[in-house]
Amino acid sequence: MTVPTPSPALEARQLHHAFGPATVLHGVSLSVQPGEVVAVSGPSGSGKSTLLHLLGGLDVPQQGEVWWAGERVDTLDTQARAVRRAGRLGLVFQHHYLLEDLTILQNVQVPLMLSGTGDPQHAQTLLKRVGLGERSREMPGVLSGGERQRVAIARALAGQPAAVLADEPTGSLDRANAQRVAGLLLELAREQRAGVLLVTHDESLAASADRALHLLDGRIVERTGEEAAGERPAATLFS
Repeated sequence: MTVPTPSPALEARQLHHAFGPATVLHGVSLSVQPGEVVAVSGPSGSGKSTLLHLLGGLDVPQQGEVWWAGERVDTLDTQARAVRRAGRLGLVFQHHYLLEDLTILQNVQVPLMLSGTGDPQHAQTLLKRVGLGERSREMPGVLSGGERQRVAIARALAGQPAAVLADEPTGSLDRANAQRVAGLLLELAREQRAGVLLVTHDESLAASADRALHLLDGRIVERTGEEAAGERPAATLFS
């Protein structure tokens, strides 16, 4: 019996986008499979932020398609995309964006409240996994930067999303915290079979991905192993 091939966790098909006369994305296509980690790098102005906004359903492409776990979402209205996003995507940003008037546990439970799905106990389990289980009733204001980002990772994964979008998730952290936070993100995402798309300038973090893509002048280039080895340090986050 033939086993059906699972849909990509996240997929872009021929995305074109412009701001006025300036074209930012030129036919970008990519896919992230369940459990796969894909890193995207590129210089400032190459279109990385625009690509993330389109993939996350925060904006819609002028041409092309965006798919989450086998469903096309760029044709949905803003409210419908928000509902789908809460249930299917986890988002991790450089600056955490925790809700200061909610406890740590309540912050992690936000995706569950928005989507109306998932197991609330899973939020507490994730907090334990990121080393903050005993502090679930504290407020975000007492946390360090690394701790806040660990809460953000738990929040992104609480709804057991099909895919996680991470925008420079270690950019505001020192080296030791960056390695710990990145390791937790990738370990937990792979355990949950979530596809991960990382936008990062951190070569060590990019080296831990299954594939490395480079965005240049609005076009995607996949780096070969030889090219990547020449550009990255030999050590990875898990060495």
